[in-house]
Amino acid sequence: MATLSRVLVTGAGGFIGSQLVRYLKDLGHWVRGVDLKHPEFSDSHADEFELWDLRDRDACMRATAQIDQVYALAADMGGMGFISSHHAAILHNNALINIHTLEAARLNGIEDYLFASSACVYPEYRQTTTDVAPLREEDAYPAQPQDAYGWEKLLSERLCAHYRDDYGMKPRIVRLHNIFGPGGTWDGGREKAPAALCRKIAVSKVTGVAEVEIWGDGHQTRSFCYIDDCIEGLYRLMRSGYLEPINLGQDRMISINELAEVIAEIAGVEIVKNHIDGPEGVRGRNSDNRLLRDTLSWEPMISLEEGFARTYAWIESEVVQQLAVTVAAESTPGAGG
Repeated sequence: MATLSRVLVTGAGGFIGSQLVRYLKDLGHWVRGVDLKHPEFSDSHADEFELWDLRDRDACMRATAQIDQVYALAADMGGMGFISSHHAAILHNNALINIHTLEAARLNGIEDYLFASSACVYPEYRQTTTDVAPLREEDAYPAQPQDAYGWEKLLSERLCAHYRDDYGMKPRIVRLHNIFGPGGTWDGGREKAPAALCRKIAVSKVTGVAEVEIWGDGHQTRSFCYIDDCIEGLYRLMRSGYLEPINLGQDRMISINELAEVIAEIAGVEIVKNHIDGPEGVRGRNSDNRLLRDTLSWEPMISLEEGFARTYAWIESEVVQQLAVTVAAESTPGAGG
């Protein structure tokens, strides 16, 4: 693999993709970013940024032309509220994106390919309790992923494996576990639990209303990995020769109730948790990082508290700006129509 490469990042307008582009540029790589949208909170650092729909085969051929490596991050996705209610669209859109991108990479002679899979490929029957055993890579089978999002990710993992065996490609397959950090979607319905909790607690702090809504009883457990660790892990995996699925996440499990308290302490407020009906996902999930440590001689290092201190500060500033705009609009004569 060349020291410096021409790299394609799909999903470059999204949370992980936009920050991966910046990381690769800082290392000196030439980067093409492709997405349906520009990054929401900053300009792209890509040498080229194209607004192309990767569900289209021809767009994938253009995207992968004259490229050495592909980081395939593009996906129609969101938090539990979104992925639990858009099964057909998610399976349809993501299958097209990944089938066409992988085939285009093959046709354009690209060997080095990284597919961003998800912990959602793991079977629901292994995640029925809050004290769940950490999930090892071999636990994905017998298969019973959660929701259409998980099934499509597992299908695309299998496709990558067959392209390796049949065509000699070198696909890396990384199962991401709850990546969070500044610069991600925090409102509007597609945000994930970490950003949603930060937003709700920021609103509580700014408005003085202590009540914070939490879906379910809050005892459901997860592990959360900070974005900087995720980006470094992706790059390390691409530079490795490992071609089987591998977890990338933190291995510290925490309940949603406990996470809310951690964020509230960071914010310097006391909250009252109001548990309401809502999609919770699996009961418990945690990453087993033994293979990650053995393969890369590395694992995520940024603590939950440090990561959420950075994330909360950014989201609070966004909430304050949004509320200021709302107040200004409401106080403008004639604003009510």
